[in-house]
Amino acid sequence: MSHGPADAPRSIGTSLAPDVDGARRTIPRRALLRGLGAVTGAVSLVAVARRTLGAQETPAANFAPMEQGAYRPTLRDPKPGATPQLSEAERDALEHRIKCQCGCILDIYTCRTTDFTCQVSPAMHRDVMRLIAGGYDAEEILDAFVSTYGEVALTAPKKEGFNWAGYLAPGVAMATGAVALTLLLRKWSREARATAAARAPSGVAAAALPGVSADELARLDRALRDES
Repeated sequence: MSHGPADAPRSIGTSLAPDVDGARRTIPRRALLRGLGAVTGAVSLVAVARRTLGAQETPAANFAPMEQGAYRPTLRDPKPGATPQLSEAERDALEHRIKCQCGCILDIYTCRTTDFTCQVSPAMHRDVMRLIAGGYDAEEILDAFVSTYGEVALTAPKKEGFNWAGYLAPGVAMATGAVALTLLLRKWSREARATAAARAPSGVAAAALPGVSADELARLDRALRDES
């Protein structure tokens, strides 16, 4: 009895186009599912990578209230025959000493390189560049910003005049406290030794103990003295 093609056992899988010899190749269902899972995982990884890169390219937000109108020009006429006196590294170090006035707590270098929504730090940076091109040194540029904004233009007050009190007061207070504590400990130690000496029996002059003669107390006192 002959069997037709309909009676042939069906293979579980997906049939592909006929091969060269006319036979059909099949892919097992398990292998097919594994392949689809690998493709889905790759797509998910690509999506995660894109989101990560996008987050890295997004500038850090400034969470402090921003005052975009806080900028005030800090300008000086160029010196005769002006020649820049600061290198790029020295300029960046100088900008770390000047506080951005947008309302954040950053210096103008950090603010302008991390928060691209701020309009104040780039404007202050342009003033720094103009002053450098005008032949001014770092201290003169700092003085120019202080004359425009006041001491709040500096990330730390200059070490001069009354500002020295802010730098020296903590150290002086700590040193004074250490000296006072040392003197107090020495006083307590002397008082403790005096109290102990007053309470201890001294030689034969001490009150007689019941059943102990004065000679025995004297020998005991001599023995204690010899051991010490």
